[in-house]
This record gives sequence, C-alpha cells and structure tokens, in this order.
Amino acid sequence: MKKAKGFIVYLTLALMAVVMLTGCKTPKLATADQQFARGEYFDASKTYRGVYNKLKPREDRELRGRVAYQLATCYRKLNMAARASASYQNAIRYEYPDSMAYYYLGRSLQMEGKYGPAIDAYRTFLEYAPDDLLAKEGMRGATLALKQKEKPKTRYIVKQAKMFNSRRADFAPMYLDKDLTTLYFTSSNEKSTGTTKSEITGTKRSDIFFSKKDEKGNWQRPEPAGGELNTEHDEGIMSFSPDGQTMYLTVAKRNANSDSSVEIYTSQRSDATWSAPQEFKIINDSISAKGHPAVSPDGTYLYFSSDMPGGFGGKDIWRINLKERQGSLENLGPQINTPGDEMFPYVRTDSLLYFSSDGHPGFGGLDLFRARLNSTGDRWSVDNMGVPMNSPGDDFGITFGEGESGFFSSNRGDARGYDHIYSFECPEIKVTISGWVVDKDDEPVPNAIIRIVGDDGSNQKEVARDDGSFRFKLQRGVKYVMLAGAKGYLNVKQEFESDMAEEDQDYGIDFVLAAVYKPQVVENIFYDFDKATLRPESKAALDEMAQMLKDNPSVTIEMGSHTDRVGSEEYNIGLSDRRAKSVVDYLIAAGIPAERLTWKGYGKSVPKTVTKRINKEYPQFPEGTVLNEEYIETLDDAGKAAADQVNRRTEFQVTSLDYDLW
Repeated sequence: MKKAKGFIVYLTLALMAVVMLTGCKTPKLATADQQFARGEYFDASKTYRGVYNKLKPREDRELRGRVAYQLATCYRKLNMAARASASYQNAIRYEYPDSMAYYYLGRSLQMEGKYGPAIDAYRTFLEYAPDDLLAKEGMRGATLALKQKEKPKTRYIVKQAKMFNSRRADFAPMYLDKDLTTLYFTSSNEKSTGTTKSEITGTKRSDIFFSKKDEKGNWQRPEPAGGELNTEHDEGIMSFSPDGQTMYLTVAKRNANSDSSVEIYTSQRSDATWSAPQEFKIINDSISAKGHPAVSPDGTYLYFSSDMPGGFGGKDIWRINLKERQGSLENLGPQINTPGDEMFPYVRTDSLLYFSSDGHPGFGGLDLFRARLNSTGDRWSVDNMGVPMNSPGDDFGITFGEGESGFFSSNRGDARGYDHIYSFECPEIKVTISGWVVDKDDEPVPNAIIRIVGDDGSNQKEVARDDGSFRFKLQRGVKYVMLAGAKGYLNVKQEFESDMAEEDQDYGIDFVLAAVYKPQVVENIFYDFDKATLRPESKAALDEMAQMLKDNPSVTIEMGSHTDRVGSEEYNIGLSDRRAKSVVDYLIAAGIPAERLTWKGYGKSVPKTVTKRINKEYPQFPEGTVLNEEYIETLDDAGKAAADQVNRRTEFQVTSLDYDLW
C-alpha cells in the first residue's frame, strides 16, 4: 500500500512530532531525523540504514536500538512489513526502552501472515499496557486469522486486474456513474505528471487515471484524466456525484517550507476533461487532514476520513450534508470508528457502508469491512469481509459494479509494498422453488395463478404454464407463504422457509386444487372395520382439509361417504352416514363453522368412475369405466378387491361459494 500509505501518512503528518535521538549524533543521523520529521520515510529509511550499518553492535548498543526503531517505523509507514518486523526485532534485541516496539512488531508480523508470533508480540505488549484496545483487537484479529485457516473461504473470487496495474502503485478504483463503463483510479506509474519522485514513497506523485470499456465490453488501456486535474501534487482517491459531473478528490500539497496539507477538492467535468481542483472547505481547521471522499448514492452526504478533534482516535469516518453543510458535520460513532484508523468509505445504500480499518479485528493491515444500519437507524453491525477479500496486507478502496462484483485495491504479495487493483465477484446463489399446479386427477389446471409473499417484504405473482409448471426466484433464510388458485377451483396455501446454505437450491412444491363443480376424494381417511370411528392416521388429511376450508372462507361443502358393494343397502347407507358425520364433527372441532358443513351417507349407490389418476394407480381399470357391481363381477378376486377399495371413499362437494356474504 505504498502510495495509498502516502495519503495516509499525510493524514497524520501535520500533527507528528519527531522523536529526536539523543547521544552522539553524526551529520547523517541529523539528516535522517529531519527527513523523518518531514514524513519523508523513503529517504529517511535509506539514511537510517546507512547510519545503522556504521554503528558498532557493542559500543553503540543503545544508539543502535534507537536507530533500529526509527528505521522500523519508516518501513512500517512504507508498508514493508518484513523489513519492519526485522528492524523492530533489532530494536528489541538492543533493549530499546519503548514498549510500543512490541505492539508494532505484532502489527508487522500480522501483515506478514505470521499470526502465531504476532500474538506473542501483542501478549508481551499487553503486559506493559493491559488495557490497550488496539493491541487487544490486534490479538483478536490474529487469532481470527488462525481460525480462518481451518474454515472454508468465502464465496468471493478475487483476481488481479492486470489491465489497470503498472509497476508502481495503482489503487482506489471508482466507477464514474451508473453506466459502469468508465473506471477511475489513482496511480503513481511513470505517466504521472512531473519528473521528481516523492521523498515519502520513493515513487512519482500520484495522478488520476481512467479506463473505458469498448463496444465489446473490454477495458481499454488506462490514460491520465484529461484537463487540469493532475498536477505536480498528489491527487487521487476520488468519488463522484450521482450524475458523474462533479469529482470529489483528495489532494496532498507538498511544500518544502511548511507542513503538507491534505484536503478534499472538487473538479467539474466538461465532456472528457476535468477542471482545475478547487478546495472543498469542510471546517476552518488547517491542522487536521481530510481525505478519502465518498458521495452517497442519492448525492445527499459526503463521507470522508479525518483525524480532526472529536473522534475516537486515529482517523475516523465522518460525513457532512452536501445540501445543508452548515452544522451538519457528524462522526459515524464508536460502532464504526475505533482508536485505530477507519478510512476509504464507500456508501452503497443509505444503510450499507463499506470501509477499511486496522482498528477492528482483521487479518493484517487494513481490512475491508461491511457495516449494516438496523431498521431503526440507531445501530451499525460491522463484519469483516473475510478471505479472500482480505489478506495479511492492506485491503481497501472498494467499489461495486453489478451485483456482488467490482474492484478494490491491495498490496498482498508485493514485498515492495505497492498497491494493485483486484477484481472480485461473488457468484449469485441461485435459490428457486418450482412445481406443478394440477387438479385431483393430475391434470394441469388452466390459468392457475400462484402468489408468493416473503417476510422480507417480497411479493411475486406468476401464471402457471400450460403444463401446470411454475418457478420463482427466492432469497436465503426467508419465510414464504404461497397461494395457488384458479377460476372454478378452491385455493390452496402452503408455507415454507428457505435455509441459509451457501449453495444453489431448488425447492419443490406442488399444488393440488379441488374443482368446485364435481366431488373430490379426500385421500388417507381411515375407519376401523365396520365402524364410523376415525383412525389416528386420518388426522393429517383432515387437518389439511380444515386448513383448505379456512383458506376458502366463502365455501360450504357436503361431506359424502361411500362404501363398497358388500352388505345390504340399508346397512351401507347407515354406516356411510355415520362415517360422513364423523368427518364433519372433526372439522367443527377444528374450528370450521357448523353451518358451512353438511353430510350424507351414499352407501354403495354411487360407484366411482375411473379417472386418469385412478388409471395410473390401477391400470387394469380403463379410464371412464364405472366400477358398478355388474362390472366388478367380471373381475378376478384381485380385481374385485381393488375395485372395492376404490369405491370405499370419502368425498366432499362444494355446495356454495358465497358463505361469507350471508
């Protein structure tokens, strides 16, 4: 994160006091101290290194420890984690008296991905400062990283976006507008304005570049932003107004005779060029740094990072109302901000914020975090975006394109500490529910309408296809209520809940609608032999029928019971009448008004006509055949038993559709 750290360095440079080394000083040591005081860490590191190598391990032990600490700090500022770790270890070996060496050693080791040694270093530091929140969070982050190795990575796919990257630092990508065809970013590549190199980073000062998609959707080679935008100063880390006409950007003006100034500027677009940046005044404070602007999607707020007074330590994320600037400045509070640094905000919606932090538990340097605001608007929940979005290095500057895809920047795997742009995408988890709407004879129901309502507020409607099939897209972890209906049929309602599994799911559900114009068999109703008593295994079918009547409150029905051909007419009429009444009694007990229900025993007087469904189950009976006694007598014993079983049935017939209008 070398160049991005340049901006971060500027955020604290104005407040920074040099730690002057005592003891015998050489001219080169004095030069290194001056470079360090000005924040010129790249130049200071080279000078300190030369001084350190000339000091004798025994005779200059104390001074060697102090120079090693200063050298380590330079490497830490330059984001060279391995060199910083080695130098902090040297400072500790030479008994440098500041216990912060252990804390920064832990940070550097954590950025190398050496989580076990990092935990040891944090633990040692906490012996000196038991209440230090940053050290505790650092230890939590390193412990989290160790545990993460045992868990699967998130579903994000991360790749280096080679088209945008140079041999120097490229970072903080941002789409120009909703078309998603132009991407701006910050770079210190060799095409940047000016010829001199930064004393702070050792690279050219940053400029703003952009890339556009061609007619085939391919990104083109980046070019410097046109107009008067780029100067000999550092420009970058930008955001745009919703219409893409105004750029808010960070500008770090370097002046050899005064402290560096980091402020937010604006630039106006005219066709493909940008105007000279003009300072965007937030408060009358020339000491505090303000940078990393992010405009909310509706253009109302400008979010930014600053170390101004009133924060929680380090750099905090703030916001100001662009329409009512006076008196609207506010800190996002302790749920977002920590004693560490919170930077690079990105506002996706009014309740979804992304940012980078080294104060929340993470995997190394800056990590990417997702913050959601609750429905009452009074509490943020903050989550680490996990691996591979985060790494032992610095991960920051995210922007979203379509869905869960976009770009961010990271210095992962770069020993020089340079940042590069990475693409990311999280493949959509496809959760669907599909099925069929048929009648009780397994025939598709014409023009069936299915409605599905989720407790997430979703509401979908679909007409089933000619074959009765349907399909809906769903979300994970949502409770749904589905209702299917059609003209001439009773509605059927079903409920279910999709799970949270991070994998594609296709739920299956069928609706069997009862026609109002003909009797409908109620399956799975059982009686004891020669009795009207309902058996326990009938409960599920009867409860389902009770629910159907509740879902169709305007319907009245007649329950009819039928017997087989065995026994006298008088006996069968009586038995079937009692059985039909048993069903009605059950439904009344289940909460169905008695006036909606009648019953009748038909005995063996209405033999069943074979339907398509019955033919599938009993192919020996041709569709349309009436299973009367005359036909049954032509069958063998097995056929007779099957026909008698079909005739023994409980049915209901709709008698009215306007009960609720009475």
